[in-house]
Amino acid sequence: MARRRGWGGHPPADDAEATRRIVAAAVELIGRTGAEISIADVAESLGVIRQTVYRYFPSAHALMQAAAIASVDGFLDRLTRRVSGLTDPAEAMTEAVIFTLTEVRRTPHLGILLSSSYSNVRPEGLTSQEAQAFGMTMIRRFDVDWESHGYDDASLGELVEYVLRTMQSFFLAPGDPPRGDDDLRRYLRRWMGSAIRAQGDTAATGS
Repeated sequence: MARRRGWGGHPPADDAEATRRIVAAAVELIGRTGAEISIADVAESLGVIRQTVYRYFPSAHALMQAAAIASVDGFLDRLTRRVSGLTDPAEAMTEAVIFTLTEVRRTPHLGILLSSSYSNVRPEGLTSQEAQAFGMTMIRRFDVDWESHGYDDASLGELVEYVLRTMQSFFLAPGDPPRGDDDLRRYLRRWMGSAIRAQGDTAATGS
């Protein structure tokens, strides 16, 4: 049997193209299998040896991080559509939490970015600096006038941390049975929503 040619018979023109193709292969494999993959898996899918992949990514973790980042734009676009037109901060955040919880559970790439793990979501990673930076990027896309609701940069950062910790709790203990979307929406509106709206009162009184 003839040996399969690497890169599908079309070697990359430069290192930048090689990197893009390796990441694309990783994204495709994770999306197809929904499971942990290795450098060997990616190398095999490209028809190259493992050392070729290691040339661009020193570890499977580094490659999975790159796959996560490559998937972010699509997620943010879908999230933006989900919360489009919601100007109330509590309503927008409630829908964002429900959407994100669902997406992270079914899309391993996002679990990588939010939890620093691709084999299992590590809840402790949900409050990492990377996750908080990602959260800030998310809420900046909302149709919410945060300033008019009493939020400055510092309080927005605290809000992101609070919401990430809320999602962390649902990963750690989703409930038995877990809440459906409608029940979860009512729960978040009542408790998380009250906390989010309280910022406006706090800013107004200066306390």
